[in-house]
Amino acid sequence: MEPFYESCTQCPKKCGTARNAGIPGFCGEPAEIRLAWAGLHFGEEPPVTGSGGSGTLFVTGCNLGCSFCQNYQISHDGMGTAVSPEEFAEICLALASSGAENINIVTGSHAIPGIAAGLQEATLQGLSIPVLWNSSAYETPEALSLLDGLVQVWLPDLKTLNPLLARSVFRAEDYPAVAKKAVRWMANHSPLSIEQTGSTSYPNGKIVSGVIIRHLALPGKLADTELVLRWFAEHLQGKALLSLMTQYTPVSKSAHAAALDAFPDRVLDRTEYNTLVNLLDELGIDDGFYQELVQDTEWLPDFERIQPFTSVLAKPVWHWKQGFIR
Repeated sequence: MEPFYESCTQCPKKCGTARNAGIPGFCGEPAEIRLAWAGLHFGEEPPVTGSGGSGTLFVTGCNLGCSFCQNYQISHDGMGTAVSPEEFAEICLALASSGAENINIVTGSHAIPGIAAGLQEATLQGLSIPVLWNSSAYETPEALSLLDGLVQVWLPDLKTLNPLLARSVFRAEDYPAVAKKAVRWMANHSPLSIEQTGSTSYPNGKIVSGVIIRHLALPGKLADTELVLRWFAEHLQGKALLSLMTQYTPVSKSAHAAALDAFPDRVLDRTEYNTLVNLLDELGIDDGFYQELVQDTEWLPDFERIQPFTSVLAKPVWHWKQGFIR
Protein backbone atom coordinates (compact mmCIF):
# COMPACT_ATOMS: atom_id res chain seq x y z
CA MET A 1 0.00 0.00 0.00
CA GLU A 2 1.25 3.50 -0.87
CA PRO A 3 1.10 5.90 2.14
CA PHE A 4 0.51 8.87 -0.21
CA TYR A 5 -2.75 7.23 -1.34
CA GLU A 6 -4.23 6.30 2.06
CA SER A 7 -5.89 9.72 2.21
CA CYS A 8 -4.41 11.04 -0.97
CA THR A 9 -1.95 13.91 -0.65
CA GLN A 10 0.21 12.88 -3.61
CA CYS A 11 -0.55 15.92 -5.79
CA PRO A 12 -1.34 19.57 -4.98
CA LYS A 13 -5.08 18.83 -5.02
CA LYS A 14 -4.65 16.84 -1.77
CA CYS A 15 -8.16 15.48 -2.33
CA GLY A 16 -7.94 13.07 0.62
CA THR A 17 -9.42 10.15 -1.30
CA ALA A 18 -8.72 6.59 -0.13
CA ARG A 19 -7.10 5.53 -3.39
CA ASN A 20 -5.57 2.45 -1.74
CA ALA A 21 -9.14 1.23 -1.22
CA GLY A 22 -9.84 1.52 -4.95
CA ILE A 23 -11.68 4.85 -4.74
CA PRO A 24 -10.75 7.24 -7.58
CA GLY A 25 -9.29 10.60 -6.58
CA PHE A 26 -9.82 13.95 -8.29
CA CYS A 27 -7.56 12.51 -11.00
CA GLY A 28 -10.13 9.79 -11.72
CA GLU A 29 -7.73 7.04 -10.70
CA PRO A 30 -7.31 4.55 -7.83
CA ALA A 31 -3.85 3.48 -6.67
CA GLU A 32 -2.91 1.37 -9.71
CA ILE A 33 -0.99 2.74 -12.67
CA ARG A 34 -3.17 2.67 -15.78
CA LEU A 35 -1.82 3.14 -19.29
CA ALA A 36 -3.53 3.81 -22.62
CA TRP A 37 -0.76 3.51 -25.20
CA ALA A 38 3.00 3.13 -25.61
CA GLY A 39 5.10 3.45 -28.72
CA LEU A 40 7.77 5.35 -30.59
CA HIS A 41 6.75 8.97 -31.09
CA PHE A 42 8.41 11.12 -33.74
CA GLY A 43 6.63 14.44 -33.12
CA GLU A 44 8.54 15.75 -30.11
CA GLU A 45 11.29 18.38 -30.07
CA PRO A 46 14.39 17.35 -32.10
CA PRO A 47 16.64 16.58 -29.08
CA VAL A 48 13.85 14.38 -27.68
CA THR A 49 12.88 12.55 -30.87
CA GLY A 50 16.40 11.94 -32.17
CA SER A 51 16.52 9.40 -34.99
CA GLY A 52 14.88 6.49 -33.17
CA GLY A 53 11.86 8.28 -31.75
CA SER A 54 10.82 8.89 -28.16
CA GLY A 55 9.56 5.83 -26.27
CA THR A 56 6.31 7.35 -25.08
CA LEU A 57 3.87 6.00 -22.47
CA PHE A 58 0.49 7.72 -22.02
CA VAL A 59 -0.76 7.42 -18.44
CA THR A 60 -4.53 7.35 -17.83
CA GLY A 61 -6.07 10.07 -15.63
CA CYS A 62 -4.97 13.60 -14.75
CA ASN A 63 -4.89 15.88 -11.72
CA LEU A 64 -5.98 18.92 -13.77
CA GLY A 65 -9.19 19.48 -15.72
CA CYS A 66 -8.03 21.30 -18.84
CA SER A 67 -11.04 22.24 -20.92
CA PHE A 68 -9.30 21.74 -24.27
CA CYS A 69 -7.32 18.56 -23.57
CA GLN A 70 -6.41 16.84 -26.84
CA ASN A 71 -6.02 13.56 -24.96
CA TYR A 72 -9.43 13.84 -23.26
CA GLN A 73 -10.13 10.13 -23.87
CA ILE A 74 -7.45 9.21 -21.35
CA SER A 75 -7.31 12.29 -19.11
CA HIS A 76 -11.08 12.78 -18.63
CA ASP A 77 -12.78 9.61 -19.89
CA GLY A 78 -10.55 7.05 -18.18
CA MET A 79 -9.51 5.06 -21.25
CA GLY A 80 -6.75 2.60 -20.33
CA THR A 81 -5.95 -0.52 -18.35
CA ALA A 82 -4.08 -1.23 -15.11
CA VAL A 83 -0.46 -2.40 -15.20
CA SER A 84 1.76 -3.52 -12.35
CA PRO A 85 5.19 -1.95 -11.79
CA GLU A 86 6.67 -5.10 -13.35
CA GLU A 87 4.48 -4.74 -16.45
CA PHE A 88 5.35 -1.04 -16.63
CA ALA A 89 9.03 -1.99 -16.60
CA GLU A 90 8.44 -4.57 -19.33
CA ILE A 91 6.86 -1.93 -21.56
CA CYS A 92 9.80 0.44 -20.97
CA LEU A 93 12.26 -2.30 -21.93
CA ALA A 94 10.23 -3.15 -25.04
CA LEU A 95 10.39 0.50 -26.12
CA ALA A 96 14.16 0.52 -25.60
CA SER A 97 14.49 -2.70 -27.63
CA SER A 98 12.45 -1.05 -30.40
CA GLY A 99 15.09 1.67 -30.75
CA ALA A 100 13.69 4.41 -28.53
CA GLU A 101 16.09 7.25 -27.72
CA ASN A 102 14.47 7.65 -24.30
CA ILE A 103 11.47 6.75 -22.16
CA ASN A 104 8.87 9.55 -22.22
CA ILE A 105 6.17 9.34 -19.52
CA VAL A 106 3.16 11.52 -20.34
CA THR A 107 0.81 12.88 -17.65
CA GLY A 108 1.89 10.78 -14.70
CA SER A 109 1.62 13.49 -12.03
CA HIS A 110 -1.11 11.63 -10.13
CA ALA A 111 0.69 8.26 -10.22
CA ILE A 112 4.26 9.09 -9.19
CA PRO A 113 4.82 6.38 -6.52
CA GLY A 114 3.75 3.54 -8.83
CA ILE A 115 5.67 4.92 -11.79
CA ALA A 116 8.78 5.32 -9.62
CA ALA A 117 8.47 1.65 -8.65
CA GLY A 118 8.13 0.69 -12.32
CA LEU A 119 11.20 2.72 -13.27
CA GLN A 120 13.22 1.17 -10.45
CA GLU A 121 12.28 -2.28 -11.74
CA ALA A 122 13.16 -1.32 -15.32
CA THR A 123 16.55 -0.02 -14.17
CA LEU A 124 17.24 -3.28 -12.33
CA GLN A 125 16.45 -5.13 -15.56
CA GLY A 126 18.92 -3.06 -17.56
CA LEU A 127 17.11 0.06 -18.80
CA SER A 128 19.88 2.51 -19.63
CA ILE A 129 18.36 5.20 -21.88
CA PRO A 130 17.30 8.57 -20.39
CA VAL A 131 13.86 8.87 -18.80
CA LEU A 132 11.75 11.96 -19.55
CA TRP A 133 8.95 13.29 -17.34
CA ASN A 134 6.34 14.92 -19.60
CA SER A 135 3.83 16.63 -17.31
CA SER A 136 1.66 19.64 -16.53
CA ALA A 137 4.07 20.79 -13.77
CA TYR A 138 1.16 20.61 -11.30
CA GLU A 139 3.31 18.70 -8.84
CA THR A 140 4.92 19.15 -5.44
CA PRO A 141 8.67 18.93 -4.86
CA GLU A 142 7.96 16.20 -2.29
CA ALA A 143 6.34 14.00 -4.94
CA LEU A 144 8.93 14.87 -7.58
CA SER A 145 11.68 13.82 -5.18
CA LEU A 146 10.45 10.22 -5.60
CA LEU A 147 11.67 10.48 -9.20
CA ASP A 148 15.07 11.95 -8.33
CA GLY A 149 17.74 9.73 -9.87
CA LEU A 150 15.14 7.92 -12.01
CA VAL A 151 14.25 10.81 -14.33
CA GLN A 152 16.96 12.70 -16.19
CA VAL A 153 14.95 15.05 -18.43
CA TRP A 154 11.89 17.10 -17.50
CA LEU A 155 9.31 18.35 -20.01
CA PRO A 156 6.88 20.45 -17.96
CA ASP A 157 4.05 22.19 -19.80
CA LEU A 158 3.89 25.61 -18.13
CA LYS A 159 0.27 26.36 -18.95
CA THR A 160 -0.33 29.80 -17.45
CA LEU A 161 0.82 32.20 -14.74
CA ASN A 162 -2.64 33.80 -14.51
CA PRO A 163 -4.61 32.43 -11.50
CA LEU A 164 -7.97 33.46 -12.99
CA LEU A 165 -7.30 31.60 -16.23
CA ALA A 166 -5.93 28.67 -14.24
CA ARG A 167 -9.18 28.46 -12.27
CA SER A 168 -11.56 28.77 -15.23
CA VAL A 169 -9.74 26.69 -17.83
CA PHE A 170 -7.50 24.29 -15.86
CA ARG A 171 -9.59 23.90 -12.66
CA ALA A 172 -6.66 24.85 -10.42
CA GLU A 173 -6.37 28.46 -9.25
CA ASP A 174 -3.13 27.64 -7.44
CA TYR A 175 -1.56 26.29 -10.64
CA PRO A 176 0.82 29.26 -11.28
CA ALA A 177 2.41 29.16 -7.82
CA VAL A 178 2.63 25.36 -7.78
CA ALA A 179 4.03 25.07 -11.30
CA LYS A 180 6.71 27.73 -10.82
CA LYS A 181 7.97 25.92 -7.73
CA ALA A 182 7.94 22.56 -9.54
CA VAL A 183 9.76 23.88 -12.60
CA ARG A 184 12.46 25.50 -10.48
CA TRP A 185 12.92 22.20 -8.62
CA MET A 186 13.38 20.41 -11.94
CA ALA A 187 15.92 22.95 -13.21
CA ASN A 188 17.90 22.76 -9.96
CA HIS A 189 18.04 18.95 -10.06
CA SER A 190 18.87 18.39 -13.74
CA PRO A 191 21.49 20.64 -15.37
CA LEU A 192 21.06 20.95 -19.12
CA SER A 193 23.19 18.49 -21.10
CA ILE A 194 22.97 17.80 -24.84
CA GLU A 195 24.88 14.89 -26.36
CA GLN A 196 26.07 16.14 -29.73
CA THR A 197 25.51 13.88 -32.72
CA GLY A 198 26.61 16.13 -35.54
CA SER A 199 26.81 19.90 -35.60
CA THR A 200 27.65 21.83 -32.45
CA SER A 201 24.12 23.24 -32.10
CA TYR A 202 21.62 21.51 -29.82
CA PRO A 203 18.97 20.76 -32.49
CA ASN A 204 21.38 18.15 -33.84
CA GLY A 205 22.01 16.51 -30.49
CA LYS A 206 20.11 14.36 -28.00
CA ILE A 207 19.09 15.68 -24.61
CA VAL A 208 20.38 13.47 -21.80
CA SER A 209 19.68 15.79 -18.86
CA GLY A 210 17.86 19.04 -18.21
CA VAL A 211 14.55 20.80 -18.68
CA ILE A 212 12.53 21.75 -21.74
CA ILE A 213 9.71 24.07 -20.70
CA ARG A 214 6.74 23.81 -23.00
CA HIS A 215 3.99 26.40 -23.33
CA LEU A 216 0.89 26.22 -25.50
CA ALA A 217 -0.26 29.63 -26.75
CA LEU A 218 -4.05 30.09 -26.62
CA PRO A 219 -6.03 32.16 -29.15
CA GLY A 220 -7.03 35.54 -27.77
CA LYS A 221 -4.76 35.07 -24.74
CA LEU A 222 -1.39 36.33 -25.91
CA ALA A 223 -1.02 38.48 -22.79
CA ASP A 224 -0.97 35.27 -20.76
CA THR A 225 1.70 33.77 -23.00
CA GLU A 226 3.73 36.96 -22.60
CA LEU A 227 3.65 36.47 -18.80
CA VAL A 228 5.08 32.98 -19.21
CA LEU A 229 7.77 34.03 -21.67
CA ARG A 230 8.89 36.97 -19.54
CA TRP A 231 9.09 34.74 -16.46
CA PHE A 232 11.15 32.20 -18.39
CA ALA A 233 13.51 34.90 -19.68
CA GLU A 234 14.02 36.28 -16.16
CA HIS A 235 14.38 33.03 -14.22
CA LEU A 236 15.36 30.16 -16.50
CA GLN A 237 17.10 31.54 -19.56
CA GLY A 238 20.37 29.63 -19.88
CA LYS A 239 19.21 26.93 -17.45
CA ALA A 240 16.50 25.35 -19.62
CA LEU A 241 15.22 25.25 -23.18
CA LEU A 242 11.87 26.72 -24.21
CA SER A 243 9.40 25.03 -26.54
CA LEU A 244 6.59 27.35 -27.68
CA MET A 245 3.66 25.36 -29.03
CA THR A 246 1.02 26.81 -31.35
CA GLN A 247 -1.17 23.80 -32.19
CA TYR A 248 -4.13 24.69 -29.94
CA THR A 249 -7.26 22.94 -31.22
CA PRO A 250 -10.80 23.38 -29.83
CA VAL A 251 -11.99 20.07 -28.36
CA SER A 252 -15.77 20.09 -27.86
CA LYS A 253 -15.76 16.52 -26.50
CA SER A 254 -13.72 17.48 -23.45
CA ALA A 255 -15.55 16.91 -20.17
CA HIS A 256 -14.94 20.56 -19.25
CA ALA A 257 -15.45 22.16 -22.67
CA ALA A 258 -17.89 24.77 -21.33
CA ALA A 259 -14.87 26.69 -20.02
CA LEU A 260 -13.75 27.24 -23.60
CA ASP A 261 -16.03 30.29 -23.62
CA ALA A 262 -13.02 32.01 -22.01
CA PHE A 263 -11.42 32.43 -25.45
CA PRO A 264 -12.30 32.23 -29.16
CA ASP A 265 -13.44 28.93 -30.70
CA ARG A 266 -10.64 28.77 -33.25
CA VAL A 267 -7.00 27.97 -33.79
CA LEU A 268 -4.24 30.55 -33.46
CA ASP A 269 -4.22 33.00 -36.37
CA ARG A 270 -1.27 34.26 -38.38
CA THR A 271 -1.21 37.69 -36.72
CA GLU A 272 -1.06 36.12 -33.25
CA TYR A 273 1.66 33.75 -34.39
CA ASN A 274 3.81 36.56 -35.78
CA THR A 275 3.34 38.51 -32.54
CA LEU A 276 4.69 35.55 -30.56
CA VAL A 277 7.73 35.12 -32.80
CA ASN A 278 8.50 38.83 -32.43
CA LEU A 279 8.13 38.56 -28.65
CA LEU A 280 10.71 35.76 -28.54
CA ASP A 281 13.11 38.07 -30.39
CA GLU A 282 12.33 40.99 -28.09
CA LEU A 283 13.06 38.90 -24.99
CA GLY A 284 16.20 37.38 -26.49
CA ILE A 285 14.91 33.83 -26.10
CA ASP A 286 16.80 31.80 -28.68
CA ASP A 287 17.59 28.57 -26.82
CA GLY A 288 14.67 26.40 -27.79
CA PHE A 289 11.97 25.81 -30.35
CA TYR A 290 8.71 27.14 -31.68
CA GLN A 291 6.25 25.27 -33.85
CA GLU A 292 5.32 26.28 -37.33
CA LEU A 293 1.71 27.45 -37.48
CA VAL A 294 -0.58 24.59 -38.55
CA GLN A 295 -4.21 25.69 -38.78
CA ASP A 296 -5.66 22.18 -38.87
CA THR A 297 -8.10 20.44 -36.52
CA GLU A 298 -8.04 16.98 -38.09
CA TRP A 299 -4.95 15.52 -36.41
CA LEU A 300 -6.23 14.87 -32.87
CA PRO A 301 -5.28 11.39 -31.57
CA ASP A 302 -7.82 8.60 -31.08
CA PHE A 303 -6.72 6.18 -28.36
CA GLU A 304 -9.46 3.71 -29.25
CA ARG A 305 -7.24 2.81 -32.19
CA ILE A 306 -4.01 0.85 -31.88
CA GLN A 307 -2.47 3.63 -33.96
CA PRO A 308 -3.88 6.84 -32.40
CA PHE A 309 -1.65 9.08 -34.51
CA THR A 310 -0.60 9.16 -38.15
CA SER A 311 1.94 6.52 -39.15
CA VAL A 312 4.47 9.30 -39.76
CA LEU A 313 4.20 10.45 -36.14
CA ALA A 314 4.20 7.17 -34.24
CA LYS A 315 4.81 3.42 -34.19
CA PRO A 316 2.70 1.44 -31.67
CA VAL A 317 4.41 -0.99 -29.28
CA TRP A 318 1.64 -1.52 -26.69
CA HIS A 319 -2.09 -0.69 -26.55
CA TRP A 320 -4.55 -0.82 -23.67
CA LYS A 321 -6.92 -3.17 -25.52
CA GLN A 322 -4.38 -5.55 -27.03
CA GLY A 323 -1.22 -5.40 -24.96
CA PHE A 324 2.02 -5.74 -26.92
CA ILE A 325 1.70 -5.23 -30.67
CA ARG A 326 3.38 -8.16 -32.38
